[in-house]
Amino acid sequence: MVRKVNAIWKGDGANGNGILNVQSKAFKDMPYSFKTRFENDNGELGTNPEELIAAALAGCFNMKLSFVLNEAGYSPDELNTDAALTFEDGKFVSIILNLKGKVSGISIEKFQELAEEAKRDCPVSGVLDCTIILNSSLES
Repeated sequence: MVRKVNAIWKGDGANGNGILNVQSKAFKDMPYSFKTRFENDNGELGTNPEELIAAALAGCFNMKLSFVLNEAGYSPDELNTDAALTFEDGKFVSIILNLKGKVSGISIEKFQELAEEAKRDCPVSGVLDCTIILNSSLES
């Protein structure tokens, strides 16, 4: 499988800007810039690499956990994961995953064990050079 993205950048680092396009067309001409990366806390002006990496991890983790749960005989009703990436001194320091799961018939201990397995074995986790912290809770 090959997935493609196109990134276009115009101008210098601090004052330039760019757009991102993805093969799936989930977004087209998504703006990104120094301002959207470092000065736009509400995210209204566009995206940034950190946001996209956090989204990739949360999505991949949920999908991997769904498969791990299935293999253990459980079927999740919902896996809801928030991801918060910390970027300092030009490096990804950590990503905190806050998982809320709805899975019938599973104990919290088993759910946490399988969630840790999914975090460890998620393909996106494997390419990230930062600490990944998982907080998980089970809802009825």
